Amino acid sequence: MKTVLTIAGSDSIGGAGIQADIKTISALDCYAMSVVTALTAQNTMGVDDVLEVPCEFVKAQMKSVFSDIFPDAVKIGMMGNESIINAVSEVLADYKAVNVVTDPVMVSTSGRPLLSNAGINVLTKRLFPLSDLITPNIPEAEALTGIKITGRKDMENAAEFLFDMCRGSVLLKGGHMSGSAADLLFDGDMFTWFESERICSSNTHGTGCTLSSAVAVFLAQGLSLKQSVSEAKMYISGAISHGLDLGHGNGPLNHFYKN
Repeated sequence: MKTVLTIAGSDSIGGAGIQADIKTISALDCYAMSVVTALTAQNTMGVDDVLEVPCEFVKAQMKSVFSDIFPDAVKIGMMGNESIINAVSEVLADYKAVNVVTDPVMVSTSGRPLLSNAGINVLTKRLFPLSDLITPNIPEAEALTGIKITGRKDMENAAEFLFDMCRGSVLLKGGHMSGSAADLLFDGDMFTWFESERICSSNTHGTGCTLSSAVAVFLAQGLSLKQSVSEAKMYISGAISHGLDLGHGNGPLNHFYKN
């Protein structure tokens, strides 16, 4: 069985973060391992509080995993601060981690900042260069590039900018655009658009976490990057379509809709 390590924050409502990652990895037939970077007090309506894990303990968790079961892919989500990003980057480099997918979690769905400006700087300088793929959404891409994104050409310009920043491939998620939910993959040579119909649903808590985890799973299973993104898109469309009407805000996806 292929293995996938998720390095991210815990979501007490179970719809995003580590919990969404583990559900996704398990639903798609890989073995899930986890390193917790932060504890959050949150629900479907927003994030109430965050407690960051000491960076030395984050490193200890990672070393325990890598020294015993080397992951076939690594998904990275919420980092919390620059010290944690430095710690994660150090261990990834030391162990020469493969198939690293980084979701640059900077702001929660409810609008709460989850990473400082100093953290964003370290993210781009240290973690992005170690990533095979980064998966920003449009607000994150705008914050990272300074480019206002209102159409497809803007997305292409932002993707090129981000590629030069990290030298890994870029999956720019278009869910915040009006119309279809088209995502853009740029590998340094070619733009590939992934078209999908927008699903009218409020059950969208954890979509970014789930998509990046699904891509990591398919990379671990040996699919190409384009195939991995395509399969992940189909999976998340199904998970949203079968979303769970739980909570008073944005409900969680149904990660096990196929089971």
